[in-house]
Amino acid sequence: MKGKSILGLVLMILVISAAIYLAYTGVGVNHRAGARDINLGLDLEGGVSITYTTVKEEPTNQEITDTIYKLTQRLDEKGYTESEVYKEGGKRINVDIPGAKDANKVLAELGEPGRLAFKDESGNVVISGEDVKDASVFEDSSSLTSRFNVRLELNDAGAKKFAEATAANVGKVIEIFYNDESILRPTVNSAITDGVATISGMESIDAAGHLASRIRIGALPLELQELRSNVVGAKMGQDAISTSVQAGAIGIILIFLFMLIYYRVPGLAANIGLAFYAALTIIIISLTNITLTLPGIAGLILSVGMAVDANVIIFARIREELAMEKTLRASVNAGFKKAMSAILDGNITTFIVAVILYIMGTGTIKGFAVTLALGIIISMFTAFVVTRAILNIFVSIGINNKKLYGVAHEGRILPIIAKRKFWFIISIIVIAIGFVKMPINVSSQGSIFNKDIEFAGGTSTLVSVGKQYNSYEEIETDLLAIVVEATENATPQFQNVEGKEQVIIKTSTLSTEQRINLEEALIAKFNIDTTMIESESISATVSNEMKRDAIIAVLLSTIFILIYITLRFKDYKFGVSSIIALVHDILVMITVYVVFNIPINNAFIAAMLTIIGYSINDTIVIFDRIRENQKHMKRGDYQGVVDSSISQTLSRSINTSLTVFIVTLVLYILGVESMRQFTFPLLIGTICGTYSSIFIASPIWYMLKKKETKTNKTA
Repeated sequence: MKGKSILGLVLMILVISAAIYLAYTGVGVNHRAGARDINLGLDLEGGVSITYTTVKEEPTNQEITDTIYKLTQRLDEKGYTESEVYKEGGKRINVDIPGAKDANKVLAELGEPGRLAFKDESGNVVISGEDVKDASVFEDSSSLTSRFNVRLELNDAGAKKFAEATAANVGKVIEIFYNDESILRPTVNSAITDGVATISGMESIDAAGHLASRIRIGALPLELQELRSNVVGAKMGQDAISTSVQAGAIGIILIFLFMLIYYRVPGLAANIGLAFYAALTIIIISLTNITLTLPGIAGLILSVGMAVDANVIIFARIREELAMEKTLRASVNAGFKKAMSAILDGNITTFIVAVILYIMGTGTIKGFAVTLALGIIISMFTAFVVTRAILNIFVSIGINNKKLYGVAHEGRILPIIAKRKFWFIISIIVIAIGFVKMPINVSSQGSIFNKDIEFAGGTSTLVSVGKQYNSYEEIETDLLAIVVEATENATPQFQNVEGKEQVIIKTSTLSTEQRINLEEALIAKFNIDTTMIESESISATVSNEMKRDAIIAVLLSTIFILIYITLRFKDYKFGVSSIIALVHDILVMITVYVVFNIPINNAFIAAMLTIIGYSINDTIVIFDRIRENQKHMKRGDYQGVVDSSISQTLSRSINTSLTVFIVTLVLYILGVESMRQFTFPLLIGTICGTYSSIFIASPIWYMLKKKETKTNKTA
């Protein structure tokens, strides 16, 4: 038996080592499945930038907005979840796609800009581009005559129109026009009532792809023409990547040391499992071509925290079982069993958030959701399968000294409920500071928040500098000081246009004086004239529609969390208390951004979503223990059950927060400025999430429970 266990341990370590090696090196010259094969976003790697102009001379803001929103959705459908689409000037639309290196390939996938119309034999327009949802190519290998086909999907309005038109034109031609030019004359074989049509008889896969491409882009509200397309460099530079990797490595090493010192043998098992978790995450991100940006990194940080949390909950339970004089094997099995409900509930609620954000969100929000959901699934697997298997093997090979596993000691019960008014006052004061600072910000900068380019828009300046820059750091060294001095903008963004001697400078909206100052500074620096400098106003990359979708997603997540917790805990008061604590955390985070005037950008979205997920998970763990202890409490002793439950889970709350805090703090200390703007709110949020779970959610549940008891007695 012992020999088999040793063999099993050796095999497991070999498998995990192979996964780590694969994640580090990858396979082949492209390093497939390795860290170097991971797609990075515009902020970390750069990509393709396409500028379109509208055929219509004076498009309305609504037409531009609708076109941007539909382009964003189309990019998401094509897998470009981290792309940015924004208005430039009066009639231009910019599309920035991360990771891409071939502008022509991207243009082919998006389609050639133009106007689309389907007409019957009388020349009547049956449907137009606004009725089309999507067009894709599929191959029917069983057909000899119609092997290459285009699948046409219509929206609800288009489906209704097309059903009527095809029913009236069976056996007749409905011709497809693109920019008033006939491109195909398909015959209607039967009425199409479900909004999905097949255009068959394409001569080749390329012909089918070309038609599908034209239909897709022709479905936009405005007819577009390509103005220019370029391959651009990263917004943040190689330093951001290298320091983030270095900081992440240091943070993980510190977590490993903490787990090993505090939890001993179980900590060693957890470290092996966490190493496998990290390797597996890298491999899957690489193989599935997920694009990683700052929000994606946020999702990974949260999932690492939850992976550690799962182990911490399990080990705390094992220690409690050992304190009851159970055998080591029985304690390990009971620890995993009793920890199951808390871990499942915490991960399921966070997974609900991830799924809804993915369905409702766009761009960076969708990227955050993908990495978070992936991390949750892998962390559950490593905790309940890998770590458990390793621990059982350790027991089987004779590592059975209970001192090496730790034994829980009876701690004193903390008077949390008795001092609940004090905790509430602290929260009220902190949040009130934010509300006091809001009018001060409005008077000094015109708005409550310090909105960055992504939220407020700004000015984009394309300058021909007469030389090719090789890195972001080189551009920053050359241009940062003069741009900051000329524009009074502390956080300008730079992008190199690859293959051309051009640089894109993005700042907050510049006044006429600031534009002149910048032009003069650039002319003096590069010995150029004004014809080599082009400035345009740009809209926010986070559109109002994207903000709306994000808010709806968060609200829906809140509702589904409330429903899940109510059903799972069989008491709506647990759900209501969780949501109130969540609102508390959001208000505290808003206070942090307002008081410290931290720029509101994509990192803001990532930070808020991370804290929402972390806060819910933390609260669930405490509520799970309250639910368990309720079965053994004295009648009506809700204060005792809450105080004892918090006291029993306090070490877990502190340890989990500490591990997440360590990783985030190292990223803050070693990271570049944009990384600090991202990690500082996370540091505050980690503390806040732990605080609200203990001192807000639990006391509120107690107050609701006491009110219910009092109402029942009165009745």
